[in-house]
Amino acid sequence: MIVATLSSLPLREPFKMPRSHSAAGFAYRREQFQQIVEDTLARARRLGASDSGVEVSEGVGLSVSVRNGELENVERNRDKSLGVSVYLGQRRGNASTSDFSPAAIEQTVQAAYDIARFTAEDPAAGLPDAADLATPEQAARDLDLFHPWDIDAAAAAELAMRCEAAALSLDRRITNSEGAGVSAQQSHFWAGNSRGFRGGYASSRHYLSVSPIAGRGKDMQRDAWYSSMRDARELAAPEAVGRYAAERAMARLKSRRVATGEVPVLFESTVAAGLLGAYVQATSGGSLYRKASFLVGSLGQAVLPAHIDIVEDPFQPKGKGSAPFDDEGVLTRPHQIVEAGVVQSYFLSSYSARKLGMKTTGHAGGSQNLALTSRLTAPGDDLDAMIAKLGRGLFVTELMGQGVNYVTGDYSRGAAGFWVEGGRIAFPVHEITIASNMREMFKSIVAVGADVYQQGSKAIGSVLVERMKLAGS
Repeated sequence: MIVATLSSLPLREPFKMPRSHSAAGFAYRREQFQQIVEDTLARARRLGASDSGVEVSEGVGLSVSVRNGELENVERNRDKSLGVSVYLGQRRGNASTSDFSPAAIEQTVQAAYDIARFTAEDPAAGLPDAADLATPEQAARDLDLFHPWDIDAAAAAELAMRCEAAALSLDRRITNSEGAGVSAQQSHFWAGNSRGFRGGYASSRHYLSVSPIAGRGKDMQRDAWYSSMRDARELAAPEAVGRYAAERAMARLKSRRVATGEVPVLFESTVAAGLLGAYVQATSGGSLYRKASFLVGSLGQAVLPAHIDIVEDPFQPKGKGSAPFDDEGVLTRPHQIVEAGVVQSYFLSSYSARKLGMKTTGHAGGSQNLALTSRLTAPGDDLDAMIAKLGRGLFVTELMGQGVNYVTGDYSRGAAGFWVEGGRIAFPVHEITIASNMREMFKSIVAVGADVYQQGSKAIGSVLVERMKLAGS
């Protein structure tokens, strides 16, 4: 059964590989992007734009997948794009192109200008205020986000096969595989606007995953695991990923349904990240100004227990949500999002801030390295301890469906995991539904584990909710 904390598993074993920065694979240099931005802004100015903004980007990568020891797919991607926004007062037009020739750029600027001419005025439209933009020094802050991986298709396939082989060989109950994959991705961009902002940087994201199948016939169960890092040297060892994925799949064998009722629910850290994501969605500017959120008007209100804090650090080195500025060029800053359960800040872009009569919080493009913590969490509150705190109830390791109504907060998701009795896992469960209201769920968080897992740009331990409705047999 899955009763160890994630940090105690061999996933911390380093992935040994030589490091190379010699093959980023980009076709364009930063200096070329800088010139494209200046030329585009100049064209918009000559047309009579009152303001304009430009971003030019390029991404390259390699993705390889294998299944049952055989190479299944090799894909190389190369993408580039130029996007331009033109403002005529408070009328805005947008256009984009993947052609960087002078003629294509001129046509794209003209298209954005023409769209703006025939667009209705929007009092909230416009570039960020100059005072909110990152200065050149601030925009150039190095957050160690770029670690290109010099790997070819053959080497990537070999890593994926090692990962899958480790899963398939762990136990006779592992009978099949949905495959394993390796992906190496890197990109860079440069952006600028007519209010003086200039900035851009390169970044990378690399990935290793596997999805084994346990059992046969009606009792087959699938699970998966992955490792994702900006620096490939920090990926978990392929064998460790494969073994853990296999253990998760085997733990789900002989799953059964449980009786309908109201029970405490413990969310594994990997799925608890979804609760944090739901909070972000509910307190983001677009949802708030449209009044399409159950947390409208929550600033300064207690929406979580007094032992809960949410903090944000956009300057975390190698962080998956790190950025010196947001998608509009606004300077990012560390934020105390929630303090002692009380909402301290929303997630606002310049546009949504104006719609709400507020100031941008530097969140055009989303949140940056959020961490939800509890003041009650002790260093020993690993997953075993959290299951003991659960006592009798449901330990959720997988959620299905999109059953969250952000207007009302109603929450209903298909779930799978384990039934817990006496603080210990009793048996795996499936074909159940858990339901509540997000407002009630947030307020009834009784504990957060020390088994913190980084899910994208969100870090959170397992989360124990006091009571939810469970629909079973």
